[in-house]
Amino acid sequence: MAFESLSEKLNNIFKKLRGKGRLTQADVKTAMKEVRMVLLEADVSYKVVKDFVNTVTEKATGTEILESLNPAQMVIKIVNEEMTALMGGQAVKLNYSSRVPSVVMVVGLQGAGKTTNTAKLAAWVKKHQNKRPLLAACDIYRPAAIKQLETVGGQVGVPVFQMGQTNPVDIAKAAVEHARRHGNDVVFLDTAGRLHVDEALMEELKNIKAAIDPAEILLAVDAMTGQDAVNAASAFDEALGITGVMLTKLDGDARGGAALSVRAVTGKPVKFVGTGEKLDAIEVFHPDRMASRILGMGDVLTFIEKAEQAVDQKKAAEMADKLMKNRFTLQDYLEQLRSMKDMGSIEDLAAMVPGLDARQLKGAKIDTKAMAQTEAIILSMTQKERDNPSILNASRKKRIAAGSGTSVVEINRLLKSFDAMNAMVKQMSGSKKGRRMGKRTGILGF
Repeated sequence: MAFESLSEKLNNIFKKLRGKGRLTQADVKTAMKEVRMVLLEADVSYKVVKDFVNTVTEKATGTEILESLNPAQMVIKIVNEEMTALMGGQAVKLNYSSRVPSVVMVVGLQGAGKTTNTAKLAAWVKKHQNKRPLLAACDIYRPAAIKQLETVGGQVGVPVFQMGQTNPVDIAKAAVEHARRHGNDVVFLDTAGRLHVDEALMEELKNIKAAIDPAEILLAVDAMTGQDAVNAASAFDEALGITGVMLTKLDGDARGGAALSVRAVTGKPVKFVGTGEKLDAIEVFHPDRMASRILGMGDVLTFIEKAEQAVDQKKAAEMADKLMKNRFTLQDYLEQLRSMKDMGSIEDLAAMVPGLDARQLKGAKIDTKAMAQTEAIILSMTQKERDNPSILNASRKKRIAAGSGTSVVEINRLLKSFDAMNAMVKQMSGSKKGRRMGKRTGILGF
């Protein structure tokens, strides 16, 4: 989970504040000293940490805060607000030009995941913005870079334009012309990277920029590299004038330095984050949601969005109706398990739900083997049995076991899990919050 150690350390500090009841200025300053150390350990820029801690301390030691009914919560609220502001305040959209096609030039150092995340981003705009993207292979130096882009482009259903090992400037211009002729409204240029910033790299990128005048120059940086990522962002911005940042590899326990520093140091917004190895593991960067997740306050909006993407909206409405009428069947149970599988790891989902400790679910994953077994058992039942599992007597269970290649014991285990799930669904559907969220997501009563 991203920022796991940072989140854990900050929550330990706030736990001490909550335990004090009334706070003094000394309590707040002691806590802020600890926050300062934690942020520095997370590889956040020293100047950023200094300014952040000074601002929070000044606001948190005001009389109205210290004398409030719950000063600890007020301090945490201030930290949350300032952390959100530090990361940019609000999500920033991709730039598109008035002329078609718009060009998004993706740059970055070698090893940052630039090629894969360029394809992810192209797939994202295709799915969420109804764009017709084209990927252009402008990295002619790294072995197999063109082949890699063609492979990931094929996997996400986005066409790839390439001209082999010719001049990258010519490739970029030809890609734009190709897009214009074939109805592609946005072109993503996967440019060359190096293991370090050098003059030859920057000169080539400047030439591409001058030739095609991109609407967006997006820098891909590895979130795991901390302050080095911020230094790279500063160098690329000085040379090219980048318009935004895409943080990659945020699924590891990134220390947090890049996400918390890059906006403050460069003035450029983080626009997207890569959250996993799958080609759909990319999200719009919402500073407020990220701050909430770092501070252990959950991220319900992203949870709901993931659920909405995983579930067909017509089916979700039907499921919500069933939930409220307590008509949850084994077929519904199977569809819900499939939807949860599409949403990602249990640990990451738990981090988005306020009050759940994701650390307790560390490493937890949906067992795909058990999922296949569950599917085989349910599909071996008649429709009548799926709708009313109470009729499953010994002879019916033996028939289902033979048909699914399982045992009666495994069928009983599934029925027990289903009964427990049904009880939870009834409880959730009885609450206003459960009904509201059920209407939006259709996911297991949430």
